[in-house]
Amino acid sequence: MRQVKNPFGLEITNPDVASVTSGISLTPNCLENCVLTYYWGCSVQKLQEALQHHLYCFIIKTPTALENALFGEYLHKEQHVVQKHDKEEIFTQLPPDSQLKDFGPLPRTRYPLVAFLTLSDEEDRESYDIVSMLAVVHVPDRSYRLSCRIMYQYLLTAQGQFYDLKQLFMSANDSQLQSTSASFSHDSTADKDLLEKFGLSEEEVQEDTAKDCVVCQNGKVNWVLLPCRHVCLCDGCLRFFQHCPICRQFVQESFPLFSQSSPTSDSSSPIQED
Repeated sequence: MRQVKNPFGLEITNPDVASVTSGISLTPNCLENCVLTYYWGCSVQKLQEALQHHLYCFIIKTPTALENALFGEYLHKEQHVVQKHDKEEIFTQLPPDSQLKDFGPLPRTRYPLVAFLTLSDEEDRESYDIVSMLAVVHVPDRSYRLSCRIMYQYLLTAQGQFYDLKQLFMSANDSQLQSTSASFSHDSTADKDLLEKFGLSEEEVQEDTAKDCVVCQNGKVNWVLLPCRHVCLCDGCLRFFQHCPICRQFVQESFPLFSQSSPTSDSSSPIQED
């Protein structure tokens, strides 16, 4: 088993005010110097084909590699340099002369916005297993007013694989939930950043992590099991299971929601890999 770090973090700033006409701000939080590329109106088909290219043809770890896979099937592109650990929001907007108000009725052939994060330095691209991240962002318009959110988030690896990050499944427990607000009273910025990457709020985790491990019924659940995405084991019980105790699916990977060490500026999400 070895630990793999995710060097990329991305969250939407002020999602309530984002729209196709007024633009959107996203805040990256990266462990290394990166390049953030925005693609407005990216073709759904071409983006999915790009992920297949990553699996079977060539590794997509640079903006140029993604450009080659998309064949220019997008409406507008912007590119920004992101410094290591810089958390400044980066605004993007369609050019005013595009006069685009919406992307039409569902089902759509174009994603409103795709954000692509890649490592700037060749040395970093050689040292990290996760080499890029694709985030598909829904931006409200007059045809489809669903609130602004990250719909899909893909981590692309140097081995030609990708992980589709989804909402976590927390274990159920009949025991009375206890407040864990005290555990968040210290500086837990790194943990909060990790939760936001997976679409969970601090309040949800305060409730769910109060639940006991489904095996020992004593320790608090901490480990996410992949690919089933159940969160049901504590730190002590994890090493005893090769299959998920809830669904019995084989555990290919796992990663902790909270580090056992004190929080630091490293807000990466460790993944356990064979």
